[in-house]
Amino acid sequence: MNALQAEWLKLKNASILWVSFIAFGLAPVMGAVFILIMRDPEALANAGALSLKIEAMGIKPDWNAYLGILTQAIGVGGVLIFGFVASWVFGREYTDGTAKDLLSLPSSRTRILNAKFIIYVFWSLALVISNLLTGLILGWLLQLPMMETEQIIKQLTLYFNTTFLTIIIGTPIAFFALRGRGYLAPLGFVALTLVVAQIIAATGYGAYFPWAVPGLFSGISPEYRESINEVSYAIVFFTGITGYLATIIYWKYTDQQ
Repeated sequence: MNALQAEWLKLKNASILWVSFIAFGLAPVMGAVFILIMRDPEALANAGALSLKIEAMGIKPDWNAYLGILTQAIGVGGVLIFGFVASWVFGREYTDGTAKDLLSLPSSRTRILNAKFIIYVFWSLALVISNLLTGLILGWLLQLPMMETEQIIKQLTLYFNTTFLTIIIGTPIAFFALRGRGYLAPLGFVALTLVVAQIIAATGYGAYFPWAVPGLFSGISPEYRESINEVSYAIVFFTGITGYLATIIYWKYTDQQ
């Protein structure tokens, strides 16, 4: 608890916390704009390739489509934003020059890292809940037609399951933050995984690349979503566990000189 309280104080007084909420909060705003375009036939006709995609997917300006957009924002944009969160939580000690001071505290290295992982998870969850609340407010202002309870439950389940998948694959970023002693290595790793995920997903093998699974699961590529199976989930969880253990083992036994 002491380690967790220390991490919370660092986060609470950091301006980057509110920057992350603003950056991630663009998703429901852009989703609302997207809905407005779909409602306006003239604007939709001028949307070019966007209008063709909307017609092909049969998207309608309703809650089902709006919540789907928010979910897809997590599956793709969440990899970037959650990766940035993990990079900051685990890399800031080296950037600020406080890593050695942290190691001198009367808390084990494992407890310190566990506190950081807890902050990472709750920060990420706070971001998606904030987006959902913002989306509900904007959807109410747009007066979107109501959905059946069964559809709402289905969309919210998809929303939070995509969140958990995206959070899980963020653990290896912690390892790169410690190994690279700062922000650059983990952020470079995040950028690399995003690029590779797009390429592999386009080839039809995204279900076997962990950083592509959340995006496919969210419905960003409906034609590939059916390719996700038990092996895909196993790969995601294996990646998350491996990232966590690698982070703990590295920081516990490495020379911090």
